[in-house]
Amino acid sequence: MVKGTITGSETNEPLEQVSIYFPQLEKGTITNESGAYEINNLPKGNFKIIISYLGFQTYSRTIEITESITSLSISLVPSAIEMEEVIVSTPFHKLQRENVMKVERANVQELRARGSINLSDGITNIPGVESVSTGVGIGKPVIRGLSSNRVLTYTQGIRLENQQFGDEHGLGISDSGIESVEVIKGPASLLYGSDALGGVLYLNPERFAIPNKAEGDINLNYFTNTQGLSGNAGFKTSSEKLKFLLRGSATSHVDYEGGDGVRVTNSRFKEYDLKTGLGYQYENFNTELRYNYNDAELGIPEEIGEQTTERTAVEPYQEITSHILSSKSNFYFKNSSLQAIIGFTQNDRKEFEEGGVEGGEEGPPALDMKLRTLSYNVQYNLPKLGNLETIVGIQGMNQKNENFGEELLIPDATTNDIGILATSHLHFTNNSDLQMGIRYDQRAIDGDENGVLGEEGYIAPLDRSFNSFNLALGYRISLLKELTARINLASGFRAPNLAELTSNGVHEGTNRFEIGNPDLNNEQNFQTDLSLELKNDHLEVFINGFYNVISDYIYLEPNGEFVDMDAVFLYLQQDADLFGGEIGLHYHPHPLDWLHIESSFATVNGRQGDGEDLPLIPANNWTNTLRFEFNDNEKVIRSSYGFVTLQSYFEQNRVSSFETPTPGYNLLNLVWAQKFHGPVKKLVSGLVRTIFWMKTIFLIYLG
Repeated sequence: MVKGTITGSETNEPLEQVSIYFPQLEKGTITNESGAYEINNLPKGNFKIIISYLGFQTYSRTIEITESITSLSISLVPSAIEMEEVIVSTPFHKLQRENVMKVERANVQELRARGSINLSDGITNIPGVESVSTGVGIGKPVIRGLSSNRVLTYTQGIRLENQQFGDEHGLGISDSGIESVEVIKGPASLLYGSDALGGVLYLNPERFAIPNKAEGDINLNYFTNTQGLSGNAGFKTSSEKLKFLLRGSATSHVDYEGGDGVRVTNSRFKEYDLKTGLGYQYENFNTELRYNYNDAELGIPEEIGEQTTERTAVEPYQEITSHILSSKSNFYFKNSSLQAIIGFTQNDRKEFEEGGVEGGEEGPPALDMKLRTLSYNVQYNLPKLGNLETIVGIQGMNQKNENFGEELLIPDATTNDIGILATSHLHFTNNSDLQMGIRYDQRAIDGDENGVLGEEGYIAPLDRSFNSFNLALGYRISLLKELTARINLASGFRAPNLAELTSNGVHEGTNRFEIGNPDLNNEQNFQTDLSLELKNDHLEVFINGFYNVISDYIYLEPNGEFVDMDAVFLYLQQDADLFGGEIGLHYHPHPLDWLHIESSFATVNGRQGDGEDLPLIPANNWTNTLRFEFNDNEKVIRSSYGFVTLQSYFEQNRVSSFETPTPGYNLLNLVWAQKFHGPVKKLVSGLVRTIFWMKTIFLIYLG
């Protein structure tokens, strides 16, 4: 047992609702009105404890839990800057200020409060992260100029596999039931293997309720531009050992209206989502089982057509259904621990094309693809040697793709992955840290033959294997009390995907005739990252820079030929490099505790070995925000806040030979939000709280 009292250092008064959390154990509680807390059923050993409360500096320390009662009482130091959270996407569960690798973290509730329509849109608030979109409902994350299969998404602790190579296929997961997003900007193959060459989008699921508590909420959103309706409701409860949660959501949007008042035809979309979880926790063992069902109907915009506010998509459109099932178990020994994660995902993708009506009724889908992936991730945290922590692990997956439609983008195929890794973290006495690691991966792809040799659409059988060694080295040092510097050197790799290896036909969603190359090699990269961060009670300033060298970069290029009016594109390889960075500040002036001033600038440049610009490189952008927050009025209003954000995107004329330059433009985002204490809270004795979000979002084209 661990117990104690949390107070404020200036007033010495007890603090209520302070979070006390053991990240490795995934167990915690909050303080009562007297500032007291108590956590039972903890394993014996040394574990990091995190104590956090809004308006105070987050406390982090490793403590020894013994058979007797461990007492820990802390006085928290006030801080106007937002409290820090534990970074989950990197090993060793460090706070950001302790982490060797710079990781961006954003709370999904805050992204939603900024007016984000979906998760792909929300992450664009993070400097260095953008989204390639085909309509408002279809967006793919772009991290420092790299996207699609070069950016790996993790959810529920497992990799999200959903045919992410497709240009017109979005992220495929709802922000409902997602607590926070962590973004690794740069090679993360050491931690996650192939497809993490450009970075990782790590989605942390909603936490279970603290022991012996139950709570619920209802959230409603309305978006003026798309007449969008979005709502979700959740309930969770926990005892000392058992935990349960359930959350459902529904979203519906009409066609998006541009700055000229014209709606983008068939950019409408609908989405239904269900997430649930069941957990069990005892002293030396905990386990949880989570399931996510997502069903989306996404229109595919092709041209500006009939101006309507219909909510049902017209052809061409997609129906995408996903099932994500994951099991995570932790075993705690005297001086070490073992974590095992097993996941299963099934992604069903159907595409209905124009002219697919038979006898007045909709015909079968032109594309009907099913992707099933079984993944595993086992990591052992070795006994600590002085200040040295080490993790060894094995990861892998078995994946099967099957086609049931009349058209094929990729053949039926089986993919098998296996990776072995070791990574260590060494903390020096001068408040600096060194992290290093090594990993070996192997991927085997076995694709079936399709069609008739010599005819259009023929796909030859495929039997390829790819392997790679990768290394990572990082160093963090606190130069002064408020100044932190980091340098990270890392390699990454990506095996070519099935579309790049086997394509031989029209890709309707992009109006291209694509021809793959079965002889493609691994993409291999090496990136250098430098970051400098100044942080005190009222000011944060950061500067990040990177240089990324990629060998055998895979890209599409037209060869000047046409097949039935569709341009022929070939998959080619050439060395490339990307460089750029981000700079920003967050100022919280004293004594104006309700005001925040934020500004950030991001730039990326990408070039091929022959001097040509890389495609799909985001334009330079500058974001400025004035944010204000007013706190609790316990009788009626829980809190209120608002902000004004001006996003300035500069002219992008650094484009590839088949892209079109884009002019600069500005987006103005105005939000005012109010949280009310709902009457439901009184009716169910405080177990259920209704929160109404009232937002008005204006996107104004100024440029």
